[in-house]
Amino acid sequence: MNIVKQENKDLSVLLKVTVSEADYGEAVEKSLREYRRKANIPGFRPGMVPMGIIKKMYGKGVTAEQAYRTATNKCFEYVEEQKIDFIGDIIPSDNQPELDFDNNTEHEFHFELGLAPKVDIQLGESDKITYYKIKVSKEMKEAYRSNFLRRFGRLVDVDSVEKDEALTVTLDNDDMKIEDAYVGLISMDDEQRAPFIGKKTGDQMDVNINELYKNPAQRASMLQVKEAELKDINPEFKLTITKIRKFADPELNEEFFKMAFPAGNVTDEAGLDKYIEEQIAADLSRESDYLFTAQVREYLLNKAALKMPEGFLKKWLYTINEGKFSMEEIEKDFAGFIKMMSWNLIQKHYADEFKIEVTADEALAEAKDMAKMQFVQYGMGAVPEDTLVSYAKNIMSNKEEASKIYEKLRESKVVDAVKKQIKVSNKSVSAEEFGKVAQSLA
Repeated sequence: MNIVKQENKDLSVLLKVTVSEADYGEAVEKSLREYRRKANIPGFRPGMVPMGIIKKMYGKGVTAEQAYRTATNKCFEYVEEQKIDFIGDIIPSDNQPELDFDNNTEHEFHFELGLAPKVDIQLGESDKITYYKIKVSKEMKEAYRSNFLRRFGRLVDVDSVEKDEALTVTLDNDDMKIEDAYVGLISMDDEQRAPFIGKKTGDQMDVNINELYKNPAQRASMLQVKEAELKDINPEFKLTITKIRKFADPELNEEFFKMAFPAGNVTDEAGLDKYIEEQIAADLSRESDYLFTAQVREYLLNKAALKMPEGFLKKWLYTINEGKFSMEEIEKDFAGFIKMMSWNLIQKHYADEFKIEVTADEALAEAKDMAKMQFVQYGMGAVPEDTLVSYAKNIMSNKEEASKIYEKLRESKVVDAVKKQIKVSNKSVSAEEFGKVAQSLA
């Protein structure tokens, strides 16, 4: 057994691993005995085929397989023993010499790996990052209040169409007549709503339902037919408005507060205003944290300026994807890939330096928060603890989702650790100004 290490200028390493029969011979004999035990060859009882025949049939293939496997294992052992910090994976070299398993017992295998760059970042008071806080505006409060109350509102009849009312209409094109069809203006954009604005009960208008609703499912629902039947229907209809309704806010009485806040934490309008401000502040805080994380990521990436073995990584991506992506496709998204890999190395550096770990309890708590936010989006603010735990465990049972949660929490801890080493100044900005800062990092 012999291993020769050759470092290249492109930050890749070539490992030449030479194995002889003494290294892989025992594994070959064991594998051939297994072939002999299972061999089913006419004229011989099971397990009694002469070894000479078995070697003639399988010897070369088994030797090649065991020699390669032995070389691969020794390659990984060498990298671990030498403490070579590599990125990606160890892959067979493109410049593998020709191997002769018919005549030789010693074989040289070539492997490549990419050297992981050393992360060396010195942080101090001279390193400054701004933490942007979004100012809570009157418009935000009004919008949040309107959306919140809408969940508990009721439909009331009104005289005319103003913006996003719900219409009950009759559709007639002589071929078919649909009464009590529903037209929801809330799902339309301003251009689609325009013809309806100002209309009153009893008003008529010509419509083309294909233009009114681009989605076939919506058209089918409106016409009370199956999607497959749409192709045979004339889309030109006379539309008559028979009822106009809009959502009205609920009365802020005892019944409303018991329904909206079953836990009893809000019992009057002043408490509702406070609750709305707290919810907006929490939402905006998450936005600020997200932007700050992006800022820290960009700052550290620029400061570290890691040099990656790009040539090797492109080959590695092509190899592990088994030709699913062409080199041109890999090249197209490669800059983003390098950025992600560099950030992973930086995170690992700080995770090792500050002994950062994410526990299973922390991951489950994050999953519970995710579940809680999903329930809130559906208007369910008070969900029993056991229900939240059940949903959280279901989220964590998905390996991909669980991995995302662990990565998010680790990144958050890394950013918190870095935050203590630099100078952070707070700045309150409008939503528009915040958006511009965020866009500059996109």
